[in-house]
Amino acid sequence: MENYFADLHVHIGRAGNGAPVKITASMNLTVANILKECMTRKGIDIVGIVDSSSPDVMEDLTKLLASGDLVKLENGGLRYRDRVTLIPGSEVETTECIRADGQDKFRSAHCLCYFPGLDEVKRFTGELAKPGRTRNIGLSSQKCRMSIEEVVATVEQIGGIVVPAHAFTPHKGMYGSCVSSALEIMSPETWAKIPAVELGLSSDSNYADMISELSGKSFISNSDAHSLPKIGREYNIIRMQQPDYSELVMALRRENGRCVMANYGFDPKLGKYHRTYCEDCGLTVKDEPPVMSCTGCGLPVDGRRVVIGVLDRIYEIRDNTSSAPPEHRPPYYHQIPLENLPGIGKKTLDKLLQAATEMQILHHYSEAALENLAGNKTAEMIVLARQGKLTVSAGGGGYYGRVHK
Repeated sequence: MENYFADLHVHIGRAGNGAPVKITASMNLTVANILKECMTRKGIDIVGIVDSSSPDVMEDLTKLLASGDLVKLENGGLRYRDRVTLIPGSEVETTECIRADGQDKFRSAHCLCYFPGLDEVKRFTGELAKPGRTRNIGLSSQKCRMSIEEVVATVEQIGGIVVPAHAFTPHKGMYGSCVSSALEIMSPETWAKIPAVELGLSSDSNYADMISELSGKSFISNSDAHSLPKIGREYNIIRMQQPDYSELVMALRRENGRCVMANYGFDPKLGKYHRTYCEDCGLTVKDEPPVMSCTGCGLPVDGRRVVIGVLDRIYEIRDNTSSAPPEHRPPYYHQIPLENLPGIGKKTLDKLLQAATEMQILHHYSEAALENLAGNKTAEMIVLARQGKLTVSAGGGGYYGRVHK
């Protein structure tokens, strides 16, 4: 068994032909650039590209296979230059009909669908493109007029798996903006088929384990990268026999000794939806959670002017008074990416990443080696970050928190 660094949620900004995919993502976030960034600067062993169902992205992947830069793995996944495994996936926005206050209300949530290869992705694209479902199949995270029940059934039939995306965020998170319990929108049988839940930047295992129905799920922490530098800002160490799709699925299901060994991500305070935020007052609340209205002007949470924080939402729906992690839960480490550390500018960052990948620097370089490479102050900052000794101020309402020495 080996340990692998995995970031399973990376978007495509533009396809190779220039066509837009994720409108809000950087134009240089292409398949080829993502793979090179993972290999040369980040040190990510397994990357999930979640816009693979776009026909333009599939064309890029097909060309890389034809050139030999990508190779199909026997047990699923695509191998890039024998250094990085690409897991093709699709982020889908489901449409849920929920009975509330005596009325049917429609809400949405994002989920991540992962597949062994392009043949399965093409079949899924065909399902999304059926009349009445997705309006523009070429764009990322399009609203799909399918429920989570339908998506799980479809993906399972094709040979893939489904994971709720950024589950606690107020923007299209299953718990954050859709339901208080997964069983409000899916049967126990369907819920049992979902092996893992993505935590999102404003949460961690400690918070999520206040919800008892998550005790049987693996947690994954991913970057949701909209630009190349953001790849690996959250990631996982996953224990597997080899880096392919089948092994990844076994790890998420904790089968045959495979498992998620550790989650690495922001201190939740750094996430841009950590606490309730009032747009009118520019105020991020600081009172004990849950805070369901602005503490300045009194406006209630409405999802627009006053956006509920992840911590406040978790406290609102939790059924455990404190975190109750199951025995299988691995540690969650609050990891601050190099680019977010005070005093590390572009020149210093480039110097570090020319010497080694970010994963090597964060996990393996000694303080002495860091001092020789980038000086005492930079080395001290990286070590303090490793030890969790940096102070952070909370984010909210779409604004990231800040790191202080």
